[in-house]
Amino acid sequence: MKAEDVRAKTESELKDQLVALKKEQFNLRFQQATGQLENTARVRQVRRDIARINTILREKTQTSAA
Repeated sequence: MKAEDVRAKTESELKDQLVALKKEQFNLRFQQATGQLENTARVRQVRRDIARINTILREKTQTSAA
């Protein structure tokens, strides 16, 4: 996921995507704990996507408040 793709979305779309990524992160952690996780790189990718969305959401709320 690229930052320019995330910036093009609305706040509600970003919040929905954030919820979906957090669910995926939970499932990945669960798979890792039980030894069923095959794609370990996906954990890092999801974590970074969550951080990217949070950062852009913060940017959008600061610009709309100012």
